[in-house]
Amino acid sequence: MRDTLREGFGYLQAGQPEKASQCCRRVLGAKPDIPEGHFLVGLVALELNERRTAIEAFGSVTQLQPEHGAAWAHLARLYMQAGWPARADGALEKAMAHEDGNPLVHDLIGLVLSLLGDEVTALGWYERAAAADQQNVAFRINHANCQVFTGHLDEAEGNLREVLEIQPGNANAHWILSGLRKATDHSHIERIDSLIASGEYPRKARAFLYYAKGKELEDLEEWEDAFDAFDHGAKARRATLDYFEEQEDDMYVALQRTYTREWLSSAGDGASGEAPIFVVGQPRTGTTLVERIITSHSQVHSAGELKQFGNALRRISRYSEPVRFTARLVEDAARLDPRTIGEMYLDTTRTMAGSTPRFVDKLPLNFLYLPLILKALPNARIVHLKRNPMDACFSSFKQLFADAYPHSYDQEEMARHHARYYRLMETWHERFGDRYFEVAYEEVARNLEESARRLIDYLGLPWEDACLDFHQQSSAVSTASSVQVRQPVHTRSIGRWRRYERQLEPMRNVIESLNIPLEFQA
Repeated sequence: MRDTLREGFGYLQAGQPEKASQCCRRVLGAKPDIPEGHFLVGLVALELNERRTAIEAFGSVTQLQPEHGAAWAHLARLYMQAGWPARADGALEKAMAHEDGNPLVHDLIGLVLSLLGDEVTALGWYERAAAADQQNVAFRINHANCQVFTGHLDEAEGNLREVLEIQPGNANAHWILSGLRKATDHSHIERIDSLIASGEYPRKARAFLYYAKGKELEDLEEWEDAFDAFDHGAKARRATLDYFEEQEDDMYVALQRTYTREWLSSAGDGASGEAPIFVVGQPRTGTTLVERIITSHSQVHSAGELKQFGNALRRISRYSEPVRFTARLVEDAARLDPRTIGEMYLDTTRTMAGSTPRFVDKLPLNFLYLPLILKALPNARIVHLKRNPMDACFSSFKQLFADAYPHSYDQEEMARHHARYYRLMETWHERFGDRYFEVAYEEVARNLEESARRLIDYLGLPWEDACLDFHQQSSAVSTASSVQVRQPVHTRSIGRWRRYERQLEPMRNVIESLNIPLEFQA
């Protein structure tokens, strides 16, 4: 029995999950109550991207052996990925209670804490994992990523350079490293080029390399070559993703059809909490900049990009479809009790809300739920960031995201998505515009103090000069802007798309054909 288990773990480590699965069947067929057999099933399911099977397998492990810290840690991560943060909290607590010094468990705990938005606590767990196994590249990269988010840029750079001594061709390490400093020469680009030329990388790894190259070429103002790199990276990343555009279109239609003024004024009161401040919009439109201005105030805590509002809708409506955003969710959510939604949101954000009177939830996609937020949390504040459509679309196109925004890797898909967003926000503004604050990124960048004062006044807070020194904050930033927001505000990104006017013609043609104003007026 033990020999078969060892054989199964060996097959899995050798990249042969099918053979490992055969070992699982032999073990559990002979002894169905052996925890490590179910644990191996869970690991095989993870390798095969079979999330439901993995959850069942690790759940069986915890029933048979409740002190199995690794199984609890895997469950915590799977629950977060499935959009079940309450379950993740419980599993995470068990993982912490039963961890036995295994660096894999430490790394998983760090990952779950990161997903929950607690990068500061996550850093300690990542550090323990990396210290325990300094040759484990995955642990070191996770640690370095968290160091970037928490503002330890020099330490992250040193960490990544050590990773590249262990594994010189690690594409992820090269990509993170490229974002830490402004390139001043071609030395790193040449190294990346040699890796690309080897032809040894799968699509996702090639995307890391091309995006790293594009970023450094932009630093050097070599615009033509920079765009070519971004374009290659986008094509490589797009080939790895599923994006159901028709489904997204149906959802936007359902949003505009469902959430009317009449709906908002209908019976049912929300929760009374006044703490949340939602900063919403498209990614790469200044949401992080504005969040940092607000959270520089002594009365406001940065809670990060929280998925709790959407998760509350899914839990209460018993939504179980694998796609997170659909017309069905939109329609079901309109019939939910707003007070229940608001109270669940406040309850599930409690551990991330800090000790100040107010906190910021900076998940850009919450713009979808704007009327639901107004209904469920009528005393909350909402700030919507808008930006020139071409700058917004191009800024997303040239950014490699983790798992979000699958529409952003194709120019025409990106433009059509932005048009849907633009029309939806026009609808929200017409129906509910007096209930939230709207500001343009360009306005904030050009007139920081005036914009910041208007923003703080809208939030009902007394003015503090610290709000102009947002770049000196030491708190974590778990977004693609984690390096930029530690710098003073600038206007260099305004109109940058024009550097690539010829290459971005497909994007521009779609935006113009859909009657979205090309010259956005801040």
